[in-house]
Amino acid sequence: MSAFDMNRPSETNWERIDALTDDMIDTSDIPALSESFFIRATLRIPRQPVVVTVHVDPDVWAWFKAQGKEYEQRINAALRIYAEAHKAYGG
Repeated sequence: MSAFDMNRPSETNWERIDALTDDMIDTSDIPALSESFFIRATLRIPRQPVVVTVHVDPDVWAWFKAQGKEYEQRINAALRIYAEAHKAYGG
């Protein structure tokens, strides 16, 4: 997908989509969930984020902000990746 494609308005008829009821949506191509799915399934309740103040270098902050309005979620994802990678080292 090119940058040009991302800047074009959607051709989706959102009013038609919004007017659909559950009974009008064809789900026949979606396979049923098996018993093994539910055996393996785990309940995940979203955690409330902790608000913190942290000092970062201005260029790092600018880079994340330049990525778009969800930059805080990207910072969290980067920190999570780092933390997960270093759990194996006991720290």
